Parts: sequence; structure tokens; C-alpha cells
Amino acid sequence: MATLLHLDASARPGRSDIDSHGSHSRRLSAHFVEQWRQTRPDDRILYRDVGQHPPRPVSGEWIHAAFTKPATREPWMYDALTESDTLVDELLEADLIVAGVPMYNFGVPAGFKAYIDNIVRVGRTFGFDRSRQGLPYWPMLTDMHKRLVVLGSRGDYGYEPGERMAHANHVEPHIRTVFGYLGIEDVHGIAVEYDEFGDERLQNSLAQAERDIEALVAELAEKLDSARRISDPA
Repeated sequence: MATLLHLDASARPGRSDIDSHGSHSRRLSAHFVEQWRQTRPDDRILYRDVGQHPPRPVSGEWIHAAFTKPATREPWMYDALTESDTLVDELLEADLIVAGVPMYNFGVPAGFKAYIDNIVRVGRTFGFDRSRQGLPYWPMLTDMHKRLVVLGSRGDYGYEPGERMAHANHVEPHIRTVFGYLGIEDVHGIAVEYDEFGDERLQNSLAQAERDIEALVAELAEKLDSARRISDPA
């Protein structure tokens, strides 16, 4: 049995296939999870809605607490890190992270940025040692073989590498950089475009994204099953 962590970051509360003003990224992430449940019904699903319930932004107290060694932390420091610890624990439990992340002003929504800031934790998801030769920091999740799927939505079009708006896409590149820093480098991305146009191109993009999700679910489920067979040949 594997664990899937399902994240949603849209400010819109509904799904565009159910609600008239619902979120496309929520629609895509839900479609992925629904397909996954059909393929692997025994897997555990964790859910975190950072769009409707964003984590608290990092504060000066948070930074002080996070960079104080656990053995010397005062009680208030543990309180300051409680929410962050919960988010990190969920990330560590997950074999697969599926994140619905729309593009807001060329970047990630504020709630997802707050989530990122809470899971990038010295001593828990990355290591740091000033005396270490070369780079003083290193990823701590590399050997956990986690996979990340980013399911996005964009108002305009042409944000893929080599296309007309690729230079303005600070969503997937940012997410890949952050999670790669932690040691999660197996990253897949699917996004809907043309939302601002609302015409046939949007509908075609949604339909293609859902087909791509179904193919990706089959691919990742097979990889997971293959890895299990190798680790447990009996």
C-alpha cells in the first residue's frame, strides 16, 4: 500500500466540471485522485487544501525556532513549528504528491508559497552544515524515491518550454527547483490553458489534460508496482 498526498492551492472552492465558477486545477487534481483510486483502491490518501486553508506565513519567530537545534529549543519554539511539523510529516509519509496549482500572476498562489516555506525545513527536509566542504546544504529526501505531479491551470497559453510565454512561467520551474532542493526530482506536469478565453480551445485543453492524467496514472501506478515487485520478489 502506498500513500498519496493530494494538495489543492486554488482560491476557488469548487471544481470547474461541477461548479459554474469552479477551479480547473481542483478539477484536474480530483480527476487524478479518482483515477488513482480506481487503479489502486487500497492506497492511503491524505488531503490538504492550502488554497482554502493556507498555512501561516513564515515569521521571525518561525525562523528563530527552525534554525535552533531541537535540543536547545524553548517551549514556544515547538509551538511556532507545530503546523510546519504536521506538513513535513505528511510530506515524509507520501510516496506520491499530487498538487493542483493554478498560475496566479505568473507564479504560485500565496497559500502554496506558504506551504513551500513551511516544508523547506533545515534538519528535516534539507541538511545544512557551514563546515561542510563544497555546498553547505544537501537534500534529505533523495533516497525516499518520492514522485511529484503538478496539475496546473493558466489564463493565457504558450507557457511550455520553447513557447511564446515560457519566459513568464514561474510556477512549474519554481516548484521543480524547490522540491529538487529537498531531493524530489521525479516531477511530472500537466496544465490547462486558455482559461481567459473560455472558448473551444479551453474545452479542448481540459479534455486533453484529463486524457494525459489518465495516461500518467497508468504509468506511475505501473512504476510503483514494478518497484514493489523488485523490492519484494516473493
